[in-house]
Amino acid sequence: MTSDAVLLLAPRINDTGLQLRTAAGRRGLRAHTATAWRAPAELLGASVHVYGGPLFGDAVGGAFGLGLLQPPDDWPALLPRELTGRPLSLTTLAEARRLRRPMFLKPPGDKLFPAKVYPDGSGLPGPDALDDDTPVLASEVVRFLREYRLFVLDGEVRTASRYAVDGDLDVAPLDEDRYRAEVTAFAADVLAASAGTLPSAVVIDVGPLDGGRWAVVEANAAWASGGYACTPDSVLDVVRRAGGPAAGLPAADRPYCRELPEVVH
Repeated sequence: MTSDAVLLLAPRINDTGLQLRTAAGRRGLRAHTATAWRAPAELLGASVHVYGGPLFGDAVGGAFGLGLLQPPDDWPALLPRELTGRPLSLTTLAEARRLRRPMFLKPPGDKLFPAKVYPDGSGLPGPDALDDDTPVLASEVVRFLREYRLFVLDGEVRTASRYAVDGDLDVAPLDEDRYRAEVTAFAADVLAASAGTLPSAVVIDVGPLDGGRWAVVEANAAWASGGYACTPDSVLDVVRRAGGPAAGLPAADRPYCRELPEVVH
């Protein structure tokens, strides 16, 4: 039994997890990499902060009383068009299957099916695989020239990184990107428009569309997002808030806590 704060990492640790483990060590924060997809018994009673995918969060969240913050499914669709750059809507899988034109379709939270451009809705999972009421974010097809990841805490971008150019992985710290000022200015507009509609710790992706207009790509849970070339210490700050004990969350964050399943072993 322990009462020390612990950063708990998923068994299949990725590059960001390794960076966070090192950053935690610099701060004297204990890090523990799980060996199985369940809550490590030796950590029960600890103040745990988690970094891993949704499956890992679901597996351990209830045992540790975590408040796993995530953006609302409909957040991008509620933004004004000047910030999305294209029509966006939150629909259901049943409705999306009836589409008969190309659309970019993605599950807004968990990776239940591939996020990509579908020629029509016939290529989506059938009712035998996923329920008809499964949420789907539908977007007109656009092309992003570049894409940037922003780790946000309390309405402020704490660290950012470029991660794609013309749809291909191309990682660089924001400080080394010639469009840094444009990223910063657009991020400020997005955060101003999003006041009261996002959790206090979140990841937002943005970038310029073909033609130069800036737009929101999507938002994601910080505790399940890759850091790319973001500063690990700043990523850790955001992850600790987004994936920490529910009891420590401000009241305004509670509506954004992921609904955790009951885990039976």
